[in-house]
Amino acid sequence: MSYTVAALYRFATLADPDAIAADLRARCTDLGTCGTLIVAREGINGTVAGSADAIATLVAHIRTLPGCADLDVKYSAANSAPFARMKVKVKPEIVTLGVGDLDPASQAGTHLDPAAWNALIADPDTILIDTRNAYEVAIGTFEGAIDPETRAFRDFPGWFDDFAQNLRNQGRTPKIAMFCTGGIRCEKSTALVKARGFDEVYHLKGGILRYLEEMPESESRWQGDCYVFDERVAVGHGLKLGDYSTCRACGLPYPNDAEHICEADASGAWPHRG
Repeated sequence: MSYTVAALYRFATLADPDAIAADLRARCTDLGTCGTLIVAREGINGTVAGSADAIATLVAHIRTLPGCADLDVKYSAANSAPFARMKVKVKPEIVTLGVGDLDPASQAGTHLDPAAWNALIADPDTILIDTRNAYEVAIGTFEGAIDPETRAFRDFPGWFDDFAQNLRNQGRTPKIAMFCTGGIRCEKSTALVKARGFDEVYHLKGGILRYLEEMPESESRWQGDCYVFDERVAVGHGLKLGDYSTCRACGLPYPNDAEHICEADASGAWPHRG
């Protein structure tokens, strides 16, 4: 069987996440899908796989949820089931930032397509911030981007608050551009930055993956490859498969043509992740 895989998210105000999750569990069982969906008051996020018809039916239903008509979906294919089972979870956040007073559905910054993004980040007065974690940034990033060197997304607010104070000390309120793998982390980050008093805040629509898919390499400002959270490990321009593996002991990605120094400790914890 061929599987259609859908990675999706939408920030929207969902009044009753428990009821929505219960309905989705029943629908996913009937449709025979596998994967994970996370539902929260701030929206929905997840990756699901199944037959083409099942995924089309499920995505169409999710688009009927309040505020989810413009659900962001990225499709791919798999020759076998990429997930062992189907899970639908209710959580406080669909991506954990740990700042409870944000409303990304209404507070997020301005989406930019790849062409507009290139123009913005070419401006030397624009501050460009990579909202991903340090082990992701090590594989590739945009030219001139600031790496916060975080271990987990929930570390980002503390880093940004210190960074923002430095800007204020300099009397600066610059344009700020933010990006991540698929769009969800940078979209939520822009809500944080706007809540901290910055007005000109932008994020890359569809994230790095859409940029690499659409932007010709000759016009690209991306350097290196992009880490992805699946068996591909990393992709480059045109979403071409990168030449990376993941260490089973420490979880870090490494180039196949280079020596890997494993950072695992006796506890089995992955030291680069919070």
